[in-house]
Amino acid sequence: MKLLFASAECAPFFKTGGLGDVIGALPKELAKKDIEVAVVLPLHKKMPAAFRERCEHVGSLSIDVGWRNQYCGIERLDMDNVTYYFIDNLYYFNRDDLYGFYDDGERFAFFQLALIEMMEAVDYIPDIIHVNDFHTAMVPFLLKEKYHWVEAYQSIRTVLTIHNIEFQGRYNPEVLSDLFGVGDRKYHDGTIRFENDINFLKSGIVYADKVNTVSHSYAREIQTSEFGNGLEGILRQEQGKLSGIVNGIDYEINNPETDPALKSNYSLTSLQGKKDCKKELQELMELPVREDVPLIAVVSRLTHQKGFHLVLEELENLLQYDVQFVLLGTGDPSFEHHFRLISEWYPNKCAVNITFDVTLAQKIYAGSDMFLMPSKFEPCGLSQLISMRYGTLPVVHEIGGLKDTVEPYNPVEKTGTGFGFSLFTPYYMMEALKKAVHVYQDEQDVWKNLMHRAMSQDFSWETSSGQYYSLYQEIYG
Repeated sequence: MKLLFASAECAPFFKTGGLGDVIGALPKELAKKDIEVAVVLPLHKKMPAAFRERCEHVGSLSIDVGWRNQYCGIERLDMDNVTYYFIDNLYYFNRDDLYGFYDDGERFAFFQLALIEMMEAVDYIPDIIHVNDFHTAMVPFLLKEKYHWVEAYQSIRTVLTIHNIEFQGRYNPEVLSDLFGVGDRKYHDGTIRFENDINFLKSGIVYADKVNTVSHSYAREIQTSEFGNGLEGILRQEQGKLSGIVNGIDYEINNPETDPALKSNYSLTSLQGKKDCKKELQELMELPVREDVPLIAVVSRLTHQKGFHLVLEELENLLQYDVQFVLLGTGDPSFEHHFRLISEWYPNKCAVNITFDVTLAQKIYAGSDMFLMPSKFEPCGLSQLISMRYGTLPVVHEIGGLKDTVEPYNPVEKTGTGFGFSLFTPYYMMEALKKAVHVYQDEQDVWKNLMHRAMSQDFSWETSSGQYYSLYQEIYG
């Protein structure tokens, strides 16, 4: 089986979030399963020089973006048994950020046209193209409506993964002729029309052979008006080809036994190092060094979607208990300001670091007792998986991937891998936190059992990639 991933981002080359992590990890894991795997990406300006220097120029094309004739350079890099192709065009991709420009529709129209025409140029014709989010969601449409005459492409099957349905790629219908060079018949018959716009993501949902998203619960949720962002109807219509596969995490990078960021390494069978990590974290955050106090942590973007208006409503209430609270992240300036303010009011209980720091994040995962994720919606979530790997129990809103991956504490059976609340309100979030604090302070034997259960969970990409392999087999035959 030959597989081609198409994505706007991929770690370690450039990423803004979970999409980059997935495309950085999943192809490498699939390559271990006797699949020939390649990934095609834009050659963004942010690509580190160390990787750029390893690229080999393998060809160039002229791509017609409507009436525009654009240069397309093709760079190749082989790493970890995966071949990476980079589409080079300075006009579109030599920018400081990956997204957020007035011409994103044109930029990703070019990228999708280029990656399709690249396949023949480099003689890599996959059995399956796996596209991701709206940036590449028009590829299934283009293969069937624009490039159907190319004999080599006629047997290609497609999979679309929706990582976040909020971002859909909605543009004026003129883009069909002006950018893609195709007629507007499929717009006028409603196939790819959405509220008088062209919707890239809707087009992918309709035309892809399989559609999946990054957790079982999120696959159900996006078929409802509350979470579907207007596409719930088309998803219900296409539900026969819709599925959910939970993301994995890199077990080599996120490993408390070997993580170089930690003061002391530890494992499921030897947890002494976790106490050392907690002591170091308290020192770094200038909090009193106490082993007996429950340390509650946040590492996140500070947005409404992530639920931090709930946290701000209850944080002073929470700090009346014998707890410590640490936060690392950036986001809404109002949230940043109020978290800083509360940390100044409670310097012995609350420490806030408004920045992005990968090393400190790893120290927080290891040195904390609880990890708070009160997201309003969460397609999958990775932080709760990492925290469990490090023996830090997540406290989560039971939604999307959080619901699928965290088993809420059962006070009767004394089981679980974390704590949850089902109603998205400050009160119920606080009740979950109070329950977690109680178990930590008064039932340490139970707490240690929960830690062991959490650390024993398997959220490796090896497991998730097996489910993707089965999905490919369904359409590959």
